[in-house]
Amino acid sequence: MTEENDTMASPEKNPVDLSVAMIIEPVTLADWLVIAPLAWCVVMGAVLLMLRKNTALQPTIAIPGLFVLVALDAGLLAKVIADGPVTMTMGRWLPPFGISFTADLLGAILTLVAGVAALAGGIYGAGDVNNSGRRYGFYPFLFLMMGGVSGAFLTGDVFNLYVWFEVLLIASFGLLILGSERGQIDGATKYAFLNLVATTLFLIATGYLYGIFGTLNMADIATKAPDMSDKAPLMTLVSLYVLAFGMKAAAFPVNFWLPASYHTPRVVVSALFAGLLTKVGVYALMRIVLLLFPAERDVLAFVIALIAAATMLLGAAGALAQTDFRRLLGYLVISGIGIMFAGIALASVGGISGTVFYAVHSMIVMTALYLASGLAARVAGGFSIALTGGIYRSHVVLAAISLVLFFAVSGLPPFSGFWPKAVLVKASLDVGAWWLATAILLTGFLTTIAVGRVWLLVYWRDALSDDGAAAAPVSPLADYLPLSLLTAIVVILGIFPQQLLDLSQIAAEQLLDPVDYIRSVFPAGGVQ
Repeated sequence: MTEENDTMASPEKNPVDLSVAMIIEPVTLADWLVIAPLAWCVVMGAVLLMLRKNTALQPTIAIPGLFVLVALDAGLLAKVIADGPVTMTMGRWLPPFGISFTADLLGAILTLVAGVAALAGGIYGAGDVNNSGRRYGFYPFLFLMMGGVSGAFLTGDVFNLYVWFEVLLIASFGLLILGSERGQIDGATKYAFLNLVATTLFLIATGYLYGIFGTLNMADIATKAPDMSDKAPLMTLVSLYVLAFGMKAAAFPVNFWLPASYHTPRVVVSALFAGLLTKVGVYALMRIVLLLFPAERDVLAFVIALIAAATMLLGAAGALAQTDFRRLLGYLVISGIGIMFAGIALASVGGISGTVFYAVHSMIVMTALYLASGLAARVAGGFSIALTGGIYRSHVVLAAISLVLFFAVSGLPPFSGFWPKAVLVKASLDVGAWWLATAILLTGFLTTIAVGRVWLLVYWRDALSDDGAAAAPVSPLADYLPLSLLTAIVVILGIFPQQLLDLSQIAAEQLLDPVDYIRSVFPAGGVQ
């Protein structure tokens, strides 16, 4: 009897088929590109943290590390363009049990653009951040923040989207208070409070999501959500996500924290925040309402459109009222968020492609504008629009670059801001939303007036004192190189927009029809 039982229990008679639950085949080297950007950021952050007391060595290590990050991001984008969405699941457990990272075209594009903005910020920081800022972790925090940003763009799991938000939030706190000045602490308090409220709402909604679906894998939820519309309060769930991500993206009426905090840290930190952090909120909202809950988004479409119009118009109007260059730019960030929300409200291929293109444009141009404002303040003696002047006569290259960026942020041709606005206006008119198209055009007009006022007062008119522009040094390498790099991208995307227009359209189609995304996670055609 014992012998018979032993025989029945032997592995040879009852083999376990691990392929049902686990990934057996070795992962190809190219597939590691999905997690390479965030893994590289974590490793580089740790290395720089260990070497933080050697302040002279920090930029020497960090800047080449940022070049490698851009190369990894570019390799991932090339793979996604060639092969479609790519998924890697951690721990070898098959999804939805294993934690998946999925790179589709939308995530890959934004990850690469974020890497380029971080590279520009890292180069600029070599001159803008002093030894104290380096010692207290500017470059480690920069890489940690980029790990969070990359992870948010590439994760295929809602809870891990929350986790990567927390990672970038922790890093942003550290960057915000570098210097420990009174204004920085005040700005950090406002920034932290509102973001922690938004994060709490995000976590509550995610717990609610798991309670309804029993899974947090995005592809798994996308397949199950259509059958749950009549069985669960999905509208409540989606509304919570809209509120949480609206706060993180600084959309109306929960946008007041941004202009109260973005002008307080070092210029390079403001530039990185303006270029990257709010776009992660917009991206997360696109993922949730377009990929997972399109039916509920349709119900909320008009509300999102109203939020979009109010955000863009109030942002532009706020910019008109400012007397501080950096505070003005904070309101332009808010205005751009409203324009991106317009595409989410439309949820057509044209609308979403316009949002994707505008997100790329905004990440580049807002980073560049903040860097330009820092140089303008350095050569003119401050950020006050009323008390500075004379930059055109003393620093003509800076004035020329700034003028290009002003045209771009206003949406004027032939620069990058023109094309996404044109696409969004057309998409609005195609569905009869003439009032939304009018809001986009009026926002561009008000923005042109706001930045035109800065150009006339800060750049064109004569300096108001003799100790302004000519006294301040500007480094051709640390200052002009990153600014010129970003401005060149703005010009190239404006003159040759077709490739990005095509990629944006494909990204929109993948988001609205996620068959390829789901097949990447579940190659067998169904949930395992």
